[in-house]
Amino acid sequence: MQHPPRPVTPSESRPPSYVLTTQCPDTTGIVAAIAGFLAAHNCLITEAQHFDDAAANISFMRTVFHDNGLGIPSLEALDRAFVDAAGAKFDMAWKFHAVSERCRTVLAVSKQGHCLNSILHRWSTGTLPIEVVAVVSNHQDLRSLVEWHGVPFHYFPISEGRKGEQEARLFELFSKVDAELLVLARYMQVLSAEACAHFEGRAINIHHSFLPGFKGARAYHQAHARGVKLIGATAHYVTTDLDEGPIIEQEVERVDHTLSPAELAVVGSELESLVLNRAIKWHAERRVFRNGAKTVVLR
Repeated sequence: MQHPPRPVTPSESRPPSYVLTTQCPDTTGIVAAIAGFLAAHNCLITEAQHFDDAAANISFMRTVFHDNGLGIPSLEALDRAFVDAAGAKFDMAWKFHAVSERCRTVLAVSKQGHCLNSILHRWSTGTLPIEVVAVVSNHQDLRSLVEWHGVPFHYFPISEGRKGEQEARLFELFSKVDAELLVLARYMQVLSAEACAHFEGRAINIHHSFLPGFKGARAYHQAHARGVKLIGATAHYVTTDLDEGPIIEQEVERVDHTLSPAELAVVGSELESLVLNRAIKWHAERRVFRNGAKTVVLR
């Protein structure tokens, strides 16, 4: 069943917008150089966030702009011109993005569907700025939900001793659909070191804990046994250090002794969906910058 087309949001009726992200050693004149460059190329800035990490001496900036009515060059031409105007001078890492080009995303799931359902709902209603191009699972349980949304479902089971072959199929699919982001939406498999390297900076995981915290499959039972007063969820980039990747977003909720492990799990699942959607949105909007073992999120 083909899902109805996503509605046009108010922002989509405005002139096409673009995002410029920059990261470089901090010094005087960075903001002025970027603003001056865009003004000189008929660009009107509509949003700008800037952060200087004093400890690391790194400047991060995200600038949104559109045509001021006089016509702007193509992004390729802007990129070439930016080299001499600011890029080389400030030793910058930068990239221009078209807001209309939504982040092509592959979702990986196992049997729990709360995060998947939330992502698909927000995507289908136009409130999550991604394009879900495929869903991968090592189980068949969520096929009907995925196909109802009109998204291709790929069943990649894992046989003992053949996990490498399954991950190779995932690599191939990711490339074939021209994806930019892999979201582990309660995908209950640990990616190999090869997979972590392959998807570095392009894979987001949701962890059922306010990290650092209780780890493992029965985190809520551990939390219940310890009588915790706060539970939470953490979205982070995937690295070879299990559940230790750069954190993008976290949320907590107060609980008490009256809640059973099952009730804690319900609260936790709601937090997981909320936190994962925020992380996906911010990544897709080019708001997240890697900064060593942590992230800078310009909102």
